[in-house]
Amino acid sequence: MTALKKLWQQYQSVIAYLFFGGLTTVINIGVFFLLTIPLHVNYQVSNVIAWFLSVLVAYLTNKVWVFGSKYSTVGAFFREMGSFFFFRILTLAIDALILYVGISLLRGNVLIVKIIDQLVVVVVNYFFSKWFVFRNEKQMSDAATSLDHKD
Repeated sequence: MTALKKLWQQYQSVIAYLFFGGLTTVINIGVFFLLTIPLHVNYQVSNVIAWFLSVLVAYLTNKVWVFGSKYSTVGAFFREMGSFFFFRILTLAIDALILYVGISLLRGNVLIVKIIDQLVVVVVNYFFSKWFVFRNEKQMSDAATSLDHKD
């Protein structure tokens, strides 16, 4: 039991990210599918709407349950949220490009291309969130110190 607990502690953020990342991916693909297939909304418009809804869910779940982010000021909260949305907008661009190439250029199946696209986006989002958005105070201090000591 101790080994299992140790594994959980070691990989807790990855496991939580996979769970909540899976949830937000299901939301993203579900909204995209609903808008694109039965409602015949343009796939890029559907993608932006699906992105917006899934990013709202992702921010809340990542902040609280994945990275356990805490902030001490209102300014810190808005910096963190701004950073999160900035990096998610970057992956929205990747998302839109993959869909364009897969659907418009290669004439791939809309749903299959979207699923492949989301696999790429989930991985990129994890690294952006872990390295740039939800860094704890110690990580930020260590990064600042290492920048101060570079010649």
